[in-house]
Amino acid sequence: MATDISKLGVKTKWQDLTEGMIVAGAGTSKDFHTGEWTSVKPEFIEDKCKQCLLCVPVCPDSCIPVKDMKRGAFDYDHCKGCGICVKACPFGAIFEVSQAFDILQRIRKGEKMVAIIAPSILGQFKTSIEQVYGAFKEIGFTDVIEVAEGAMSTTSNEAHELLEKLEKGQSFMTTSCCPSYIELVEKHIPGMKPYVSTTGSPMYYTARIAKEKHPDAKIVFVGPCVAKRKEVRRDEAVDYILTFEEVGSILDGLDIQLEQTQAFSILHTSVREAHGFAQAGGVMGAVKAYLKEEAEKINAIQVSDINKKNIALLRACAKTGKAAGQFIEVMACEGGCITGPSTHNDIVSGRRQLAQELLKRKESYETMDR
Repeated sequence: MATDISKLGVKTKWQDLTEGMIVAGAGTSKDFHTGEWTSVKPEFIEDKCKQCLLCVPVCPDSCIPVKDMKRGAFDYDHCKGCGICVKACPFGAIFEVSQAFDILQRIRKGEKMVAIIAPSILGQFKTSIEQVYGAFKEIGFTDVIEVAEGAMSTTSNEAHELLEKLEKGQSFMTTSCCPSYIELVEKHIPGMKPYVSTTGSPMYYTARIAKEKHPDAKIVFVGPCVAKRKEVRRDEAVDYILTFEEVGSILDGLDIQLEQTQAFSILHTSVREAHGFAQAGGVMGAVKAYLKEEAEKINAIQVSDINKKNIALLRACAKTGKAAGQFIEVMACEGGCITGPSTHNDIVSGRRQLAQELLKRKESYETMDR
């Protein structure tokens, strides 16, 4: 008696099995939905995918179909949720489940939660920024701290590091605050590592400011970037992450009307250039503004939108040790963080609103002594 392999399963009767469980016929994994083993499923956002296909070869179960040089949706019938593709994707197009529920649950339990909010918040909601921060207080956050405060530390540290490396003869240095770029270097352009700034990101410095101010609180980074999840996992000072998209959903779910919230003002005032980290050229502009006359001898360029062409450019720089500029700002998203994958406002309106809000900021490195 030959057993039909396609009919084997937990409900197979013993009478239908061969002696000694001998299977007649070749087996194939397609006949068995091994995906039911997993408790975690990767999420794929097609709009955020750059079609670099770096995730395809690393999948141990061939669960990422490709047609006409474009990847499709996951084959969840066979995906085991190992997470290798999440680690391989440098653009945040593959990510894990939202942490919004856990954050809200902790707030309801009375736990202290501090929101550290990325500079691109200035382009997200059509009310005053003070009312937006007031909405976070109404959600239940203990305090709100602008990541622009940490961006000032990033600016000063990166500026001094740049001068030091150039003095030592290094031909160029790139920025380090974009998590997608860091993932790209770590996994696919390791030769670029010596040229990447060792300065911490604005989130890194802001989280430590928040921990010093609220040592017993959980720190929640809020921004437009899903790739930031990986940086959060590596940073012991940050506990959770929320995207602007998720914040919009929370406000709707809790029926919080921004126009009616009580304004909450941030005590620390950050310079305009620190808030400018939200747009392409912002980091580069902040460093040059901080360096003042010393910046005149530095040729700075930007690479925004990590597509195949720009990846090839970065690989060439890493291989040759040469670049068109001495300071290279790298951002994964075209236009910078304000066009990130999980913004609340539409891209065009967001960029316009950010530009208008930056003009309102009077404090600047131009009028400050270093």
